Amino acid sequence: MSKSSASNRRIILAGANPGLRLFDENGKVTAYASIWMVDWSIRGSGTAVVLWFDGIVRVVSEDVDLAAWLERYFVRSFLEVQGLPWHEPAVERDLVQVSMNLADGLSAKAADIQIEMSGVLDRRLFATDSFQLAEGNHSLSLVIAPVRSATVSIGGASVPGFVQVDGSPDKPGSSAFLTTAEVWQR
Repeated sequence: MSKSSASNRRIILAGANPGLRLFDENGKVTAYASIWMVDWSIRGSGTAVVLWFDGIVRVVSEDVDLAAWLERYFVRSFLEVQGLPWHEPAVERDLVQVSMNLADGLSAKAADIQIEMSGVLDRRLFATDSFQLAEGNHSLSLVIAPVRSATVSIGGASVPGFVQVDGSPDKPGSSAFLTTAEVWQR
């Protein structure tokens, strides 16, 4: 895509979308979570959590229409969920509280779901003009901060699994990450 056509795209969402995948000792995904803090979008603003665990997809938000759109439009297209048995989600109306900063990590609570992320490894800019979603090619820019550890609990019970950390000392990667200054354009 040329620079001129990328600059003609319109913003459809601004906010943050930290996420995580936990793995078992055999490298199989045990849980996936996508945490949304939407400052503005073409569908409104608010917070939401999309959680896949044990073959069940849960979507929690005070704004169920926004949350359903986030799950359908964005999350289903993410590479991190490819290969997971992804069934129609149970959309739940409930308060979602998220506290995040790029120094310490994240704490999120949505219904009976608790998510914690800590041990920030790096902070760097990511940008692309060719992020494929179900409705075509999009531009995405954000600040990403991979983290060393993350936990998920449901109803007080810990979900099994751990974060996979990889990359190099100067560019560490992780299956759990924070984001901020996230802008999606189509």
